[in-house]
Amino acid sequence: MVLARRWALRVHFQGAPKLEDFELVQEELEPLQDGEIFYQSEFISVDPYQRNYTLRMPIPPPFTMPGSVVGQVKDSRNLDFPVGTRVVVYDGWREAGIINPTTAGNHGTGLDMVRKAPDIGNLPLSLLLGACGMPGNTAYFGVTEICRPQKGETVLVTGAAGAVGSLVGQISKVKGCKVIGFAGSDDKVAWLKDNLAFDEAFNYKKTTMETSLSKGVPQGVDCFFDNVGGEDASSVIAAMNVCGRVACCGAIASYNVKEPLKTTAIQYFLIRKRLKMEGFQAAQFKDRWDEGVLQMAKWIQEGKLKPQETVVDGFENTPNAFMGLFSGDNLGKMVVKV
Repeated sequence: MVLARRWALRVHFQGAPKLEDFELVQEELEPLQDGEIFYQSEFISVDPYQRNYTLRMPIPPPFTMPGSVVGQVKDSRNLDFPVGTRVVVYDGWREAGIINPTTAGNHGTGLDMVRKAPDIGNLPLSLLLGACGMPGNTAYFGVTEICRPQKGETVLVTGAAGAVGSLVGQISKVKGCKVIGFAGSDDKVAWLKDNLAFDEAFNYKKTTMETSLSKGVPQGVDCFFDNVGGEDASSVIAAMNVCGRVACCGAIASYNVKEPLKTTAIQYFLIRKRLKMEGFQAAQFKDRWDEGVLQMAKWIQEGKLKPQETVVDGFENTPNAFMGLFSGDNLGKMVVKV
């Protein structure tokens, strides 16, 4: 008999996530059937998207909190996934689990539920959930395929100290761009400039977007990678140069609000400046997934990218790590070490 724990969402979130929204469940796992694998999680990913994703689940709570883990196959009845294989599994916040990689189908984001982990050499396994995983590919494809910055252009990123934003800025520097970032504390602003070589960074809690734009980008913005949305996004779009590109990646400003945000209309600027604005998800590039992972790993190994992680120890602390995303507790990618 094998017992394993999982975190379930007990009730739908109302406003910011709270500890009482979750329930720790212990269950007995069934014996392996043909085609199945038994995996043990090593790291769990917590991400802002998981909050709104729960609203799209086809069943009402309680259900296992959605999310991904990197783990190792400990028992197998699937020849393609022998014991010892490292896997990335999109099966929720589980300490361990049983799944059939062949029949599990696609995760709600469009990615396969079980993927063999690409070989990233001697880099930490946790990066498979961060700079060499979904956040990394979100940044990589968002910059290279949506924004397409040219050398000498100005790239502005909101949520710049987060898992995606911090990589967006660094990739843009690799491309020879001037990079402006916005984050939520003076320490994060200093980290962006001192550690990641952002050309300028601002604490959005201490200054208006208009003042920051006037000081930091008087020449205008060519590429805008938006992780936040809200009125600040409208202000950036108003300050963009002709033929600028906007990659809409996240909208964390609206995730915990109870009433829809009211923001300045942007259509005038889109038309007058001939802007291109596109929403995207990393999963739309799933056929090129390993390309992004391996390129990010290569840049890290070459010292061109510095991945940053906030690691929380203990499976029992997964909800606390998740809640910390919405209060700015993380620097870079937030992961839980099981």
